[in-house]
Amino acid sequence: MKSFTIKTLINAAAIWVAAWIVTGITLSGQDGWGQQTLTVIAVALIFGVVNWLIKPVVKLFSLPLFVLTLGLITFVINALMLLLTSWASDKLDLDFHVDGFWPALLGALIISLVSWGLSLALDND
Repeated sequence: MKSFTIKTLINAAAIWVAAWIVTGITLSGQDGWGQQTLTVIAVALIFGVVNWLIKPVVKLFSLPLFVLTLGLITFVINALMLLLTSWASDKLDLDFHVDGFWPALLGALIISLVSWGLSLALDND
């Protein structure tokens, strides 16, 4: 349970950084920091569920593309998972939106780098 909580908080921080850097990703909380914090944690939970349930299926069906592109299709899949998270967040009335594929691609790259760095810094031991 501790590992799940840490991974969710790492994803929340990475999503927050991506929304701060990329102009096409908006994370708005009109009621202040508390509301925005709850929104980003909820989005991180949705992102975790999307990556846990849907991403392995997409990777399995795109296996020939992994071989053909030498793994670079991973960036596209991560962008699609971020777009799916944006869609699910919109359906749940959360204030998180990604404006298209290119912001999603850049945001997915930033989220991957930030979550990787924070995972190294916050070792599970």
